[in-house]
Amino acid sequence: MKNLEGKVAVVTGGNSGIGYAAAKELKAQGAQVIITGRRQEAVETAAQQLGVTGLVADQGNVQAIEQLAATVGEQYGKVDILFINAGIVGGASIETATEDVFDQVININYKGAYFTLSKFIPLLNDGASVVFLSSNTASMHGANASVYSSSKAALNSVMKAAAIELAPRKIRVNSVSPGPTQTEILNKLGLDEEARKNLDTWMLERVPLKQLGEADDVAKMVAYFSSDAAKFITGAEIVMDGGMSL
Repeated sequence: MKNLEGKVAVVTGGNSGIGYAAAKELKAQGAQVIITGRRQEAVETAAQQLGVTGLVADQGNVQAIEQLAATVGEQYGKVDILFINAGIVGGASIETATEDVFDQVININYKGAYFTLSKFIPLLNDGASVVFLSSNTASMHGANASVYSSSKAALNSVMKAAAIELAPRKIRVNSVSPGPTQTEILNKLGLDEEARKNLDTWMLERVPLKQLGEADDVAKMVAYFSSDAAKFITGAEIVMDGGMSL
């Protein structure tokens, strides 16, 4: 169905994983899609595969975000859908956490997402939809995840404040919080085959539905939030984790 016909959508971190799946789904529903990412080759490859526009931008750099917003404004005018998806993982105990790891995770996951919204607000059409990619860990409290979890909890707080601030313009702001999801990010943890298998087993034992999430499922929720079917939903967090956080 072409529920998003004529809409302009920006997907940060759209060259892989959930961002890639979301860009594909938004385009399939009729939107004109722009994806962003830090690595030029990856962005260009994904953009070609998807048949969308690719722009290189580092969400961890506010100047790069400002330039991205300026470029999108010049080339497309207004934006109807903003999926703030770019993010990284980073784990350590509170005792052993380094300032470098803390700054890297917070700069991209929280500060970068915050200023992506900030710089794109002038480009958003009245009635636009903003979706943050959060995580079920925002409301879970596991060991060695304090930096990542707090970055996502902060994101949900900003989402709710933004929903209030932008409500006069009928701009809706929501977040999707997946649990364990089969994406390339799990392969970037540096685990060998046995360790990765053990990780999957550990996660499955904690998910009542006994399966890992799929990027396509999250993509469909992003598209739903972006459509008129969700026109009365704002300030909402949808947790998609198979019951893991129950």
